[in-house]
Amino acid sequence: MTSPSEELLPTTRRSLLHSLATAQQEGRAPSLAAAVRRGGRIVWSGGRTGLEGQAADADTQYRIGSITKTFTAVLVLRLRDEGLIDLGDQLEKHLPGSGAGGATIFQLLGHSAGLSAEAPAPWWERTPGTLRPKLADVLGEQPQLYPAGHRFHYSNPGYTLLGSLVEAVRGVSWEEALRREILEPLGMDRTTYGPVAPYAEGWAVHPWADVVVSEPAEDLGLMAPAGQLWSTAADLLRFAAFLVEGDDRVLSAASVREMRTPASPVADPRGNGYGLGLQIVKTESRVLFGHAGSLPGFVAGLWFSVDDDVAVVALANATSGLPAATVAAELLTIVADAEPRIPEPWRPLPEADAELVALTGIWHWGTHTFTLKLTEGRGLELRPLGSKGRGAFFMARPDGTWTGLDDYYAGEILRVVRREDGSVDHLDLGSFAFTREPYDADADVPGGLDPAGWRGMGG
Repeated sequence: MTSPSEELLPTTRRSLLHSLATAQQEGRAPSLAAAVRRGGRIVWSGGRTGLEGQAADADTQYRIGSITKTFTAVLVLRLRDEGLIDLGDQLEKHLPGSGAGGATIFQLLGHSAGLSAEAPAPWWERTPGTLRPKLADVLGEQPQLYPAGHRFHYSNPGYTLLGSLVEAVRGVSWEEALRREILEPLGMDRTTYGPVAPYAEGWAVHPWADVVVSEPAEDLGLMAPAGQLWSTAADLLRFAAFLVEGDDRVLSAASVREMRTPASPVADPRGNGYGLGLQIVKTESRVLFGHAGSLPGFVAGLWFSVDDDVAVVALANATSGLPAATVAAELLTIVADAEPRIPEPWRPLPEADAELVALTGIWHWGTHTFTLKLTEGRGLELRPLGSKGRGAFFMARPDGTWTGLDDYYAGEILRVVRREDGSVDHLDLGSFAFTREPYDADADVPGGLDPAGWRGMGG
């Protein structure tokens, strides 16, 4: 038996190394570094390199591309938590003349603002940011491809706007805000605006020959909040731990949970989505949160599973060929499947409220049967019994009602409706009446019960 504090099993470590080595060879990447975090610390790291004298380990810097966007999203949410902005505000309120039309900050964070995916030519990732000194140079003449809020459309210029929002509200550069508000509190001293040795050089590998050419590493200027940063596997795992637990010096646990909540109308049959600066990927066995990243010469992937308590980072210095995000997901799956998380011991609730305990048990919405359970912090869990259907956790409110936290019932109010004598008549959930018996004749159920009652259909 293992616990999260123990080292990974030798067989698991061997599988991780084999997967890493295979990915580096088949992907023909000059180097590949990866690391795994579980139980609050790094439990494995590895690297493969085909270049003499160049390291590939958890302390080697690589460009992380669009993983930078997650950092920018944290900075924006900090402004919201301090009351300086509202996510429902139009960007124009705080950044007049931005060119974003009526797009809100929330829509920009979730890529539903309708903006174009890229800045106008020349290719912004391989040219200096000085070619785009103003937001108009980033957005172009027709930045809006779709009406805001109508669909998910990934936008690099959208995160440029968010970086400019941070600068406008804070009165300091995006880089300074990032360093002061995220990197220093989290101890991420190997995450920087530009490369700091030891770092990997960016390469492009010829698709049909085993030869390479150096890629330029440009300062992206205004586009920096969309993809500028350099980091290491070890530093990004610190960031992943923060994105799971929160840190009151940076963002609360509630705010990082909000980042992991789908925020855009993504039409994906697999259920994948995008939160606030975080990608959400659903596999057959788990939900992964994180982000992929790429810039010429580099690919990166960061994924974490909250339920499995596993986070993985994979970084490579090749323009294409090696899918770093896929490699990171595969490494996470190896650990989570080979060494499943040991559940915490069951413990009784610290206190019992007789009235709440009396509410638990079987309830019916019409002829649908549900169970109601009491959870920690006076919360409730409503689930269908024996079949698929809508259910949710509910958080207690000071006024004696509960707020739904999941999916269909998110934000909906659950309340207890009592008779004049104080006894419970029914539960009201967004106008749905839940009773102890199906269509309880003694309860105030809309439409009532046919006076003939329940009956058979014999001849």
